[in-house]
Amino acid sequence: MTDQPTNRVLPDPASPIGVFDSGVGGLSILRHILQQLPHENLLYLADSGYAPYGEKSEKLVIERSLAIAQFLLDSGCKALVVACNTATAAAIKLLRDQYPQIPIVGVEPGLKPAAVLTASGTVGVLATERTLSSDKFRQLRDQLAATTGVRFLSQPCNGLADLIEHDELDSTTTVALIERLVAPLVAQQADTLVLGCTHYPFAQQIIRETAIKSGSKSVQIIDTGEPVARQLARLLAQHRLENPNAEAATLTACTTGEPAALSAAFDKLLQKQPHITQVAV
Repeated sequence: MTDQPTNRVLPDPASPIGVFDSGVGGLSILRHILQQLPHENLLYLADSGYAPYGEKSEKLVIERSLAIAQFLLDSGCKALVVACNTATAAAIKLLRDQYPQIPIVGVEPGLKPAAVLTASGTVGVLATERTLSSDKFRQLRDQLAATTGVRFLSQPCNGLADLIEHDELDSTTTVALIERLVAPLVAQQADTLVLGCTHYPFAQQIIRETAIKSGSKSVQIIDTGEPVARQLARLLAQHRLENPNAEAATLTACTTGEPAALSAAFDKLLQKQPHITQVAV
């Protein structure tokens, strides 16, 4: 653990919450934060210059996560949300060790609620190869499988986050890929599907329709955005960091890629038009 100065100034409750992802996927988390914490100031960072994380080495994901966290804290953020499953799996422990003085919320696949909801006893997990191969994921999966008897089917979704990132959500390529990913899970009696990447909730309707088309009579889809926002709210209250200026909530964004691309994603996916700047991190 890195030593922290004992005289560090505590965060200002009116400061923004920093939310980051490799690209636009974290907007699926941001929309729940906007709904549940409408009075909080928010700063979103899309590391689009390095997207997607799921196809990068663990070393690079850790390096990017640490650099972005430092950038957001230097920008005055009072709390961090790692709105990326891959970054959470690779770096959340390091981030919490490095910055124990601030709330840090990560994202992990919703295996626990899926284990409760499944009627068939089989759950499909859609995620990046990097997330599925992480120790954090495998430990959680094996523990739940042993205690609940639920069978978890891991489905690597190489390329899906990249298609969503590049605004190809409704393309025939995306639909065909989702069919190849989801149909085998349904064929193995999976009645609950976990969206293990923050990009995937934007394809939720296509995933649902594909599951039904593949023979599922009813399918439960788990999106962890809402519990992430709830956990953030709990930690802000615990640390007494809730914004007291209820009338002055702001939303700003920055990207290591092209601002125009992130602006288009905000407009299409969240119907928001924040001020966006390009940054070098």
